[in-house]
Amino acid sequence: MRIPIRILIDEYQSHLYRIAFNICKNREDAEDIVQDTFVQYHIANKEYDDESHIRAWLMRVTINKSRNTLRSFWRKHRQSLESYMEELNFPDSQSEELFEAVMKLPEKQRTVIHLFYYEDYSIKEIADILKLSKSNVKTRLTRGRAMLKEQLKEAWNDEQS
Repeated sequence: MRIPIRILIDEYQSHLYRIAFNICKNREDAEDIVQDTFVQYHIANKEYDDESHIRAWLMRVTINKSRNTLRSFWRKHRQSLESYMEELNFPDSQSEELFEAVMKLPEKQRTVIHLFYYEDYSIKEIADILKLSKSNVKTRLTRGRAMLKEQLKEAWNDEQS
């Protein structure tokens, strides 16, 4: 027996997510694990006796992937932004505040801001690295700068009050 993956996703996604989240205690890891479980089902392309065997297989794979995630090198060596910030040396408090603001940006903007200002890559080089168009990189830079300006303005206004 083989059930189409779309039906399995509709039926079991939230259940598998709860299992993964219960083990990992992290939303992003749980989402990745569930996605990997369905990908593995799709790739395995094997026949099962009935739907209960498919369900048991999905749960077992989800549990195993969750446990592997907990044991992974990345998970064991991950650290908080605060402890990471303690390890960095900044020339002055303004540089540190700016870096913290950059780290709070969404990933798309944070990446291009970091590559442009901290690594000194050109827009063309960033486009090549990220496999984006130059106009997309420019847009992300513009949005990132606007977000930074707003964040820093709010922080400055808070200090003035």
